Amino acid sequence: MRYVLAVAEHASFTRAAQACFVVQSALSHQIARLEEELGVRLFHRTSRHVRLSPAGEAFLPVARQCLEAADRAAAEAVAAEGEIRGPLRIGVIPTVAAVDVPSALQAFRARHPQVAVRLAAGNSDDLIRQVADGALDLAFLGLPDGFPLSGVGGRRLARDRHRAFVAPDHRLASRRRLGLERLAEEPLIDFPAGTTGRRQTDLAFAAAGLRHEVAYETADMLLMQRLVRAGLGVALLASTFATQMPDLVAIPVAHAPVRTEHVIWGPFGPPPAAAEFLAGLDPR
Repeated sequence: MRYVLAVAEHASFTRAAQACFVVQSALSHQIARLEEELGVRLFHRTSRHVRLSPAGEAFLPVARQCLEAADRAAAEAVAAEGEIRGPLRIGVIPTVAAVDVPSALQAFRARHPQVAVRLAAGNSDDLIRQVADGALDLAFLGLPDGFPLSGVGGRRLARDRHRAFVAPDHRLASRRRLGLERLAEEPLIDFPAGTTGRRQTDLAFAAAGLRHEVAYETADMLLMQRLVRAGLGVALLASTFATQMPDLVAIPVAHAPVRTEHVIWGPFGPPPAAAEFLAGLDPR
């Protein structure tokens, strides 16, 4: 099953064998034996391309869950003897603010230096799927207030209202408070349509019965900050994010979008390394 996952990930028997530290002939032989046992072909192979068959597409998520369960069983057995070891796979959204993730990792690393931490960045929608599929042990999310989470466990870390972020020389920079009706007149800089980050803003304007223009879409927070600094528009972001953008002006907004931050784990609970990391969290 590990070989099947490796081939699916690399779309190549050669690269999969290299990643698994085995010769290609041994990997190919094991996959052929598995296909013979199942009575189906898991991959369509040509001289240049390898892709999953419909049977392979169905096999993959369950195989991943089986391997996750096997790894979890080994980790639980070792943890019962007082030893915590990895890997620990954590997904993080770019705008996480409720927890200082680098400081938490520093403290965790001091306690458990033998755990290898693997970080993945992404939007909340993708991270939820990866945690549910067992590809990640934990993920830090930012979601619209009341967003339903299914297929995962977790807890809420914070609830926060957005502020309007503008450049210091922006025409709104001197305002002490803004309404959504005024912001609807401005070009906005926001996350891509369809993401949970964008949904927070869309829901707030829709609830106020207002239409708004998103002039620039990006999931890159550094680029978003540069666009705002250049005076190209206004960004609506969680107020807790203001400390990370000290060169911008953050203005309170009436009836602003609401964001809740969560940490989530798989449906069977966090594995030992993840549980140890969670125990040391100190939400801001």
